[in-house]
Amino acid sequence: MATSSPQAAAGLTPDWLPHRYDAGHDAVHMIRADRALRRNAPFLIDEHLPGAADPRVLRRIDVMAAAPKPAPVNFIFHSAYCCSTLLANAFDRPGASSALKEPQILNDLVGWRQRGGDPKQLAVVLDNAMTLLARPFESGERIVIKPSNVVNGLASAMLAMRPDAGCVLLYAPLPLFLASIAGKGMWGRLWVRDLLMKQLKDSLVGDLGFEIHDHLLQTDLQAAAVGWLAQHRLFGQLAARWPDRIRTLNSEELLDRPEEAMTRIAALFGVPLEPSAIDEIVAGVFRRHAKFGGEFTREDRLAEQREKGAVHAEEVEKVSAWAAEVARNAGVEMTPPGDLFAA
Repeated sequence: MATSSPQAAAGLTPDWLPHRYDAGHDAVHMIRADRALRRNAPFLIDEHLPGAADPRVLRRIDVMAAAPKPAPVNFIFHSAYCCSTLLANAFDRPGASSALKEPQILNDLVGWRQRGGDPKQLAVVLDNAMTLLARPFESGERIVIKPSNVVNGLASAMLAMRPDAGCVLLYAPLPLFLASIAGKGMWGRLWVRDLLMKQLKDSLVGDLGFEIHDHLLQTDLQAAAVGWLAQHRLFGQLAARWPDRIRTLNSEELLDRPEEAMTRIAALFGVPLEPSAIDEIVAGVFRRHAKFGGEFTREDRLAEQREKGAVHAEEVEKVSAWAAEVARNAGVEMTPPGDLFAA
């Protein structure tokens, strides 16, 4: 239970991360997580944050009363397994921008919503959560928030609340996405089914021509493809609604044209990156494994893709063809509008 006061929240430095939201007590769990920890953690979840076990539990109204003016924010929404962590890491530039990779507090709000949370109160807390996340380490920095893809159901609300935010919608081509899921074995297949159930609760799947019980009859990779199509439907809607500040990006084009991609995204986000800084990012961040560290080049990734693709080639090919027909019948574009390189 939160037992705080405005004074207790007043001394929170930018190292204090808003980590969890407790809807029952309208409280925020604040934990210490400095820039280095946030940079090295693949995701800002309990597993990777030592302070998560001992948070300061403060009333939301107290934390908000003490919150400084937030920095400008930008978003990376994604459909998973598409280099979104790499792209977020590329925007960890002291003095220019700092990135938040899948902060748990946003996942908590999704769970609250799906449990029947009041939409008006959810909107207030969502706005507050983004304000608390947008506390820069250094003056002048912009914040890049990369939510988990389970948060995509809140993307429209988040963009509406931050009308000055730039946004990249990042995705992997369907065959590569399916091969990634298949290559992760049972856990990857369970994950896509869990994601699909969440998407159904958020009404993201829309009319793809299926009844609810049809999904029980689909293979794991068909369920993965349905989830991918649901996100592409959403991405198309978002890009059409905000064409001036949303760009879509294919993960393979990001890796094939990193300098140009970074130049264009930095301009979209309003992050001042000189060509020399972009060269440094491409030579460093783009040559490391985004989640596990260590050298991992474009060639390494292509070799991994070939290996996974060869093992599951028949299933991936058949499901990709099936999904393309589903998309055609449902009017879902496999390549969403607003391509970064066409702007």
